[in-house]
Amino acid sequence: MTTDRQRDERTGSEPHRPPRRGTRIPARAQIMGWMLLVLLVVLVAVVLLVRQFLHTDASSQVTSALEQEVQEFVNFATTGRDPATGQLLTEPAALFGSYLQRQYPDDSEVLIGTWRSPTDLESLAQAQNARIKEIARTPALLRKVITAPDQFGTVDTPAGPMRWVKVGAVAPRTANAPPAWFISGHFTAGDTAEVNRIVRTLLVVSALGVVLAAIASWVVAGAILAPVRQVRRTAAEIGERDLTRRIPVSGRDDIAALAEQFNAMLDRLQEAFATQRQFVDDAGHELRTPITIVRGHLELLGDDPVERADTIRLCTDELDRMARIVEDLLMLAKADRPDFVTPEPVSLAELTSDIDAKVRTLADRRWMLENIGEGDVAVDQQRLTQAVVQLAQNAVQHTEEGSTIRFGSSLSLGRINLWITDHGPGVGPEEVEKIFERFAHGDSRGRGGAGLGLAIVRAIADAHHGRVRVLSEPGKGATFGLDLPIASNPDKESTA
Repeated sequence: MTTDRQRDERTGSEPHRPPRRGTRIPARAQIMGWMLLVLLVVLVAVVLLVRQFLHTDASSQVTSALEQEVQEFVNFATTGRDPATGQLLTEPAALFGSYLQRQYPDDSEVLIGTWRSPTDLESLAQAQNARIKEIARTPALLRKVITAPDQFGTVDTPAGPMRWVKVGAVAPRTANAPPAWFISGHFTAGDTAEVNRIVRTLLVVSALGVVLAAIASWVVAGAILAPVRQVRRTAAEIGERDLTRRIPVSGRDDIAALAEQFNAMLDRLQEAFATQRQFVDDAGHELRTPITIVRGHLELLGDDPVERADTIRLCTDELDRMARIVEDLLMLAKADRPDFVTPEPVSLAELTSDIDAKVRTLADRRWMLENIGEGDVAVDQQRLTQAVVQLAQNAVQHTEEGSTIRFGSSLSLGRINLWITDHGPGVGPEEVEKIFERFAHGDSRGRGGAGLGLAIVRAIADAHHGRVRVLSEPGKGATFGLDLPIASNPDKESTA
């Protein structure tokens, strides 16, 4: 089955990308919008709750005031007496008149005493507001109240709703006393208007708060997202030729952590590009000479069979050298990858014996195994063998046939040591650092190979979080050793 990616690669078109989902609204606007939405929901809930609370509180106060007025009248009617005769007041007109002249209701309150006369309803009322007093004494309104089955209720009037409470008025009764009622009324239009005024004020304040919150959230969101915008601008300005730009980091919050991670990513990218460029530069530099040699001999190739054979042999040698150089460069290019080494438990004694058997096949030298370390260690056996063999090959290149080369290993104080000692020309102090660079050759040790062997050795030591040691005195040979921890150590160290 042909995949979309394979089809794109075959046709040379851009890779197929699924459509991106989401909104085009900037993050700053989204943050402000969500903050305002939450604030609006909270404010609306608060306004509705306050409005409901105020109405409930006002209604409760009105009910308490009405009940208090009725109870005060009942107490008076039970014990009220005529000031002139000292007799209990039984006539409705006298009872209501005596009680009402002592009362001073609020502006929105009215106290009404009403009774049936032979012709119609009669009433006495007490109120501070003349209009309210006149409306309350309307016979039609009084009939609605006294004929209502409940003791309390609400009736609509031209001055707005009036809440009322009524009670039978004359006690003790005489046989011929007319029916009478005491009514305490409260016009709620003023209370409702006061509640509405408070709610309107709260709405205005809330609106101003929303405007201020919008401005504040816009500014705060901009300040919070400033490093993110800086990350985006930096990412847009970064190219393969300029990976040096970094984002300034201040603070210790999540945005600062994002900037630090972005800078760390740029460090890794810069290192990767540098490794790639170095690989290309090294390959171009080192492969140029064998390519020139091969080309020159092929251009001068004649018809002489002997000459052809020599040319083919020389070209084959140069091509083999180029293949070795490419393999070494590829290995060095992989040295920074986390999977360059895969440490596994291994017996140091067995590892030492295996390496000893391999180095003895390199050349005709007096190989001496002078020490074997005992214990289990965690290393990449293949890479470590490659490094020691490379050191042995380096010793072979700089010693004569029959010369003594010593090899050994040890394990102490949590460190692994493997070394190769030769009796060659040695290394001068000024060359110790230089010989581990790529394509470098120590003057005292001559030139052999492409100059990548010791660079590979150091890369393997670095990958094991260890180091390469060199002990040498010019003219008296040299000892190259690997000093590694038994297990991985986070403090990476490499010194020559």
